Amino acid sequence: MYRSVAAALALCLLFAPLRSAALESVAHPQMVLQYPPAPKDATVDTYFGVKVPDPYRPLENIDAPATLAWERAEEQLTRGYLDAIPARAAIAKHLTHVVDYEKIGAPSHVKNQYFYSYNSGLQNQNVLYTMNGPNGKPRVLIDPNALSKDGTVALGDTSVSTDARYIAYATQSAGSDWETWHVRNIATGKDLPDVLHWSKFSGASWMPGNRSFLYARYATPKPGKERTSALYNQRIYLHRLGTPQSSDRLFYARPDHKDWFIGTTVTLDGRYALLSTNTGTSPNNRVYYIDLRSAKRVVRPIFAKADASYNYLDNAGTRFYFQTDANAPRGRVVSIDLRSPNVLHTVIPERAAALASVATAGHRFFASYLVDAHSAVRVYNYAGHFVRDVPLPGIGSASGFDGWPDDRRVYYSYASWTTPGAIYSYDIASGKSTLYRRPQIAFDANEYQTDEVFYRSKDGTRIPMMIAHRKGIALDGSHPTILYGYGGFDIAMTPYFSSFIATWLQMGGIYAVANIRGGSEYGEAWHRAGMLANKQNVFDDFIAAAEYLKAKGYTSTAKLAIKGESNGGLLIGAVETQRPDLAGAALPGVGVLDMLRYDKFTVGNAWIPEYGCATCSKAQFETLLRYSPLQNVRPGTHYPPTMIMTADHDDRVFPAHSFKFAATMQADQAGDAPILLRIESKAGHGGGTPIAKSIDEYADIYAFLAKNLHVEIPVGF
Repeated sequence: MYRSVAAALALCLLFAPLRSAALESVAHPQMVLQYPPAPKDATVDTYFGVKVPDPYRPLENIDAPATLAWERAEEQLTRGYLDAIPARAAIAKHLTHVVDYEKIGAPSHVKNQYFYSYNSGLQNQNVLYTMNGPNGKPRVLIDPNALSKDGTVALGDTSVSTDARYIAYATQSAGSDWETWHVRNIATGKDLPDVLHWSKFSGASWMPGNRSFLYARYATPKPGKERTSALYNQRIYLHRLGTPQSSDRLFYARPDHKDWFIGTTVTLDGRYALLSTNTGTSPNNRVYYIDLRSAKRVVRPIFAKADASYNYLDNAGTRFYFQTDANAPRGRVVSIDLRSPNVLHTVIPERAAALASVATAGHRFFASYLVDAHSAVRVYNYAGHFVRDVPLPGIGSASGFDGWPDDRRVYYSYASWTTPGAIYSYDIASGKSTLYRRPQIAFDANEYQTDEVFYRSKDGTRIPMMIAHRKGIALDGSHPTILYGYGGFDIAMTPYFSSFIATWLQMGGIYAVANIRGGSEYGEAWHRAGMLANKQNVFDDFIAAAEYLKAKGYTSTAKLAIKGESNGGLLIGAVETQRPDLAGAALPGVGVLDMLRYDKFTVGNAWIPEYGCATCSKAQFETLLRYSPLQNVRPGTHYPPTMIMTADHDDRVFPAHSFKFAATMQADQAGDAPILLRIESKAGHGGGTPIAKSIDEYADIYAFLAKNLHVEIPVGF
């Protein structure tokens, strides 16, 4: 059920046709690189009697003069290398051209006030618009582009009061996860004086009366430690409009479990506040409730054990509906009555496909399933009776369908790897979908196709992979290919459209995504098969995908690039150190690369349920040491051309991961292939990145690949 406005909607980035089909080679000999010496010391850590050297430990002090000087030298080296590639300027110009088109998000509403995101083309951040009624005159409600000259202030979470009078909205600066909350009067467009600091990973839930809301925050960090301090003791506070943050009342906290994340939701009827707690990033959670009509406001459990995931959907009085994988690893919908909390009723039973998400609107459940990593949407009533399927255009991803109980119509978006996103209006009574908005772009999706294939991993597991490319290609191993993967945290890699990917296809490239274990493509069992002691399955799955692409003639070793970010950056680092002969280039982005110390910084401790930790047990230490990219770089090894990417304000994956990995690889590289470190300034883990910075980043990536994979690009590109 709709609770808040998602202002930063995922908008498709499209591209225009190339101006010429003639080709020219951009292959160049490698230049000899002189890597700057990195700060070192004699640090050696001992884990369960095993000594592990960590010579680049000084790079963890990211603000030290020696580290900053080394960063500047690395940046100068990288820029000199990339800017010398003749194709880079043409690629950057083309990317700027293809991004410059009008983009609009699917509308949502609270009462008769409608909201949607919009970008005129090259605005660094999407703008939130509002209108009175579905056909009202649009006006700007929040324009984050006006908040900074360089576009580095982004709009984060938002929440509209149930009377549609106020919107609580969070801003994030320079890519940081830290959020600053503000409140705006929707009618006047003016901010109230309320400003709330030191919030992270939080929404805002309005209380009955719409004069206060709940949000999560942390204690104020020590000066200078805002980007590095480990996060503990998240707490829920009640903020009343017109009062300073210092007057906020503590609503809920669990000091006995400092590593818990706490989320809160106020039910639509205003009677209950739900509290959900997770240990770190584990999908398993506990759920409690508070009856807001009770003067004592006692916290009572609904699900007291974190034995499964329980995602609140809706309630009708004391009957609550949840999506869960309890006794159903592929997911189901259940109901529970607060008057008999020990009785769980199945509403929508588990199916062969994994239940990815459930939206509610018009007294219907819109159940979105993953069928081999692409969407299939089924509609059920609240009694659990199947109503109908929602027909979708093809192998892609559908999202949306959120609404209110009395809604007769909802909106959803659909996109694929080769089809730009379109917005549809869905009539709940008839089941008819009507095209609401399709981007007007000069791109013929009919020139491209997506193949869904299946291959076997090292242990025989059947893995799906999607491969996008121009129609009619010859499977002769000649095509430059990007193989992308993630493989963790119960996150599925589903199709989406991006002008950056599309431009790669226009360059004659292939884009492949391996749906490796660790994600949620086939439910919680698929996730567990790629976490903790099973993490090597993730790397084996990805390696097998690369071998499949080569064996079937899509590409060859010299033409293959492997790419991933965050947990996917770990994937690329581990695969590259295990199989340096696998690919012709590697692109680990904002990666978790030091698995022995990742939990010491920022939010890293939250990932212990996924990875384990080096000090938790001897068995976990041994597992991490076997695959940790940093500790498995070997002197005298010929590594492929590698560009390690991070950002100076990444307070999720500490940039020292990339710093230490780059310094180690540069020192140990035996061949002449480049090992570059690209550091984005005034940026973070990826969220809220300005369009201008994204264009520069992909211009660098494609220039790097054009040179090192010997990519031919069109004349005049």
